[in-house]
Amino acid sequence: MSNYFRANVDAMAAYVPGEQPQPGTPIIKLNSNENPYPPTPAVMEVLGNFDPELLRRYPHPFAQDFRHAASQVLGIPSNWIIVGNGSDELLNVVMRACTDLEREVVYPTPTYVLYSTLTQMQSARLLEIPYSEDYQLPLEEIIAANGAVTFIASPNSPSGHIVPKDDLRKLARNLTGVLVIDEAYVDFAEENALDLVQEFENVLVIRTLSKGYSLAGIRLGFGIANPQLLSGLYKVKDSYNIDAIACAVGTAAISDQNYKNACVAKVKKSRIKLAQDLQKLGFQVWESHTNFLLTQPPQNNAQDIYLQLRAKGILIRYFPQPRLDDKLRITVGTDEQNQALVSALSLIV
Repeated sequence: MSNYFRANVDAMAAYVPGEQPQPGTPIIKLNSNENPYPPTPAVMEVLGNFDPELLRRYPHPFAQDFRHAASQVLGIPSNWIIVGNGSDELLNVVMRACTDLEREVVYPTPTYVLYSTLTQMQSARLLEIPYSEDYQLPLEEIIAANGAVTFIASPNSPSGHIVPKDDLRKLARNLTGVLVIDEAYVDFAEENALDLVQEFENVLVIRTLSKGYSLAGIRLGFGIANPQLLSGLYKVKDSYNIDAIACAVGTAAISDQNYKNACVAKVKKSRIKLAQDLQKLGFQVWESHTNFLLTQPPQNNAQDIYLQLRAKGILIRYFPQPRLDDKLRITVGTDEQNQALVSALSLIV
């Protein structure tokens, strides 16, 4: 068979998402950090009354209705907001706009593995700088690297820790390239870095509706940055990247902050209880500012536990890579789901 692919694509490993069982499968799914609660009822109202005329036409190229709603919620001008087909698309847009063979991508690791995949797709240079064992940001090393793009996930996956804003501010002040602060899990944290976009024109904060808003299925994310930075990103964005349904649903969801905050509060309360229950079973549990927990089993048999739970119909996440192959990432579910997990683990560990 002929080799149809660019050399870098042929050599790279594909990103492996969390396992997605068929709808209706009797599975407790705690492996992809989805919100266990449904989206706001306003979303269902939008879907039930959706104008089919909007399906015939191309959508607004900048998802203007969503940008306006997000602007009102965040107190940021709408022209400071770029909307993507999930926050992953915006990560890809940054890569296409700002990197090439000579322009380096830098990030601390372990972190979101898609950063590596996107870098390899772009044939860009890559520098991964290890976190310390206690997940302190390797600040000086990242500054010294001075990448064309620097990715910092805060809160970070899979560790769940948050990077202090003073560290992020120091990065923004000292880097000449773009600092991307990936705040996919920020709804479950106590602080954020949004104000840095107004301090520094090289900062892009990226968020998603997949986690806090229970909308992983519609693929809608957004970035906030100085319009001067966004102008370059728009040059490589797909023309009509946000479909009309996603825009309408996302607008309804982000406008209902009371509902989102109530669901987040339930997740955070359950997160505390789940952490305590896992610690009683002998697990080490890292402090989390997200809707998941990074844990280490008492016997360091993470892969075996993952497989035994899978056989019982409970999905969690196992990463077969250095520094993570003795750990498990567990999404915080409903209290009932969490209790089923703990009960199953009590028979295994």
